Amino acid sequence: MSESSDPKKFGFLLERTFRITKLSFIKVFNKLQVDITPDQWVLLDTLNNMGELSQKEISEQSFKDAATISRIIDKLEKKNLVTRKSEQKDRRKTTIKLTEKGQETVQTCQQEIDRLRRHSWQNLTEEDYENFQRIMNQVFNNFDSYQ
Repeated sequence: MSESSDPKKFGFLLERTFRITKLSFIKVFNKLQVDITPDQWVLLDTLNNMGELSQKEISEQSFKDAATISRIIDKLEKKNLVTRKSEQKDRRKTTIKLTEKGQETVQTCQQEIDRLRRHSWQNLTEEDYENFQRIMNQVFNNFDSYQ
């Protein structure tokens, strides 16, 4: 079969897996009675691991565009989970940091999220993970370089 008549329809597999992953995170947050979404968790987790960051740095770390990051930050700020601070030298640049409530939210969720992540990888080996990572990075790079 030629390449054009047999395209790899991996988009379905990615979407299906992404959907169940997102739903599983939502179930964890509901179980813990924490009012956040998976996208909000990504930002909270990033700030928890990396400390205070600019919106641009958060965007780069999460592969989300600036407008999406700004909307997520707005929602987290309303929930008192993060704060924005304007830079003294350049007031257009803001840094984002977790509030005390944001830190408590991460602590509340971390153990269950870690358990969920371990569960998602059960029956798979370290070699499986390395292959998965290599394949996903290659697919990403292929799309990123597509003209």
